[in-house]
Amino acid sequence: MTQSGIDIGERLKSIRKMHNLSQRELSRRAGVTNSTISLIEQNRVSPSVDSLKKLLEGFPMTLIDFFTMDMKPKQASFFRRDELVELSDSGSSLLLVGATRKDRKLRVLHETYPPGGGSGDDMISHEGEEAGVITKGSIQISIGNEVRILKEGEAYYIDSLIPHSFRNISDEECQIVSAATPPNF
Repeated sequence: MTQSGIDIGERLKSIRKMHNLSQRELSRRAGVTNSTISLIEQNRVSPSVDSLKKLLEGFPMTLIDFFTMDMKPKQASFFRRDELVELSDSGSSLLLVGATRKDRKLRVLHETYPPGGGSGDDMISHEGEEAGVITKGSIQISIGNEVRILKEGEAYYIDSLIPHSFRNISDEECQIVSAATPPNF
């Protein structure tokens, strides 16, 4: 599996070995099964962003560090499409703007969810606030016990500590431009 030209399984294995950790020790630290790590390293399973984030906490390492370790930091104001960092490839695409900017205080994503795609099986919860505008298609958003379907031109703004999730239940691709503070990845 590759993202932005990165072989995630190979990179995870390399970092694990660099830290002198066995798959068993990493699984204990990250709270996942040993077989999950093995399947990811063999590129037989594509981890969600949330799953990969959990694994990297066993080192500890951030998602941004994982995806940008071969890139030079830069304080650019403008970014070409190929300079956006891809954070997911389990069918959904999360393109991060300004990933290599030092001391980022904002996370801006261009999110694309295919039909049936979403943020993963578990609800997400993190410090801060998050907002987005649906620029194409529609998305089902669950925030706590509240569930809404938002269409193109509609938006959301949430306290990110409230568990939330995104799922494209339509038969058309959905795109969202979102921002969050503080940047949790």
